[in-house]
Amino acid sequence: MCVSDAALLDEAGAAVERIVDQFDRACSRFRADSELVACNEAAGRAVRVSPLLLDSIEAALRAAALTDGDVDPTVGQALITLGYDQDFAALAAAHAPSENASLRVSVAAVPGWRTVDVDRSARTVRIPRGVTLDLGATAKALAADRAAEEASAATGAGVLVGLGGDFAIAGPVVPPGWRIRVTDDHRADVRAGGQWILLKSGGLATSGTTVRRWSAGDGTVHHVVDPSSGRPAAEVWRTVSVTASCCVDANIASTAAIVRGERAAEWLTSLALPSRLVRVDGTVVHLAGWPVGGDDLPPAIARSADTRQTTTSEVPA
Repeated sequence: MCVSDAALLDEAGAAVERIVDQFDRACSRFRADSELVACNEAAGRAVRVSPLLLDSIEAALRAAALTDGDVDPTVGQALITLGYDQDFAALAAAHAPSENASLRVSVAAVPGWRTVDVDRSARTVRIPRGVTLDLGATAKALAADRAAEEASAATGAGVLVGLGGDFAIAGPVVPPGWRIRVTDDHRADVRAGGQWILLKSGGLATSGTTVRRWSAGDGTVHHVVDPSSGRPAAEVWRTVSVTASCCVDANIASTAAIVRGERAAEWLTSLALPSRLVRVDGTVVHLAGWPVGGDDLPPAIARSADTRQTTTSEVPA
């Protein structure tokens, strides 16, 4: 987290921590006491939920509608079948990726987002028996948006919040913009290959197939599931970074781009969403106004699929 006035850092940080804790209690698939787990275990019964979980589920269903089901919250059972049945830190420790193995894994069908029934007036959610919701594609990004808004409201300052590679900006614009390092792994330091950009408003999200990997069967898998197959999405892009008017929309687009593979570039360009896509071989593609140049990700070959490019490192707001 960054704040335009360092004197307000503690106050802003407290606001961010409060929002993150609320989202964890509502939306985590890995907490036995979370609201989401209660809904998933309700065996088809309608469950009254908090406004926060209701908003989070509706955000996930909106993502599915906007992407024709390519980002679908009912992939939960598919993820569990692939082995993603615990917090990723514990999963990674228990199932370190194996580099030289053929892939043989079990898969589960994805029921589809239309099977989930939300009644906003009654504030209830009904998930069919046997269906497991996973809100990973949207809840963290929504938390970043809400946390940035809350921290800015509490302090009156410009705020940048980053949660696991999802960035949200709120409050007064900080000239010349927030300087953000875009890399394959948000945990990497500034020496990791990537690109520096300036972002004044909205949100930035990066989705990828290289970081969240684990052993499954005789090979390795990643966490972005293609709902049409129940399997990990084909690895065309190792990372996709997108900017949008808010972090949740950026995350919807970046996740869908991983699933869509070769179709992603044309789709992102049609939506005029500034994007940076990195192929498995390191080739970098800039779209829809994402700044060309400044990439230092060997053996990256930067190219543009859109002639409407900026000449600085500033991403259009």
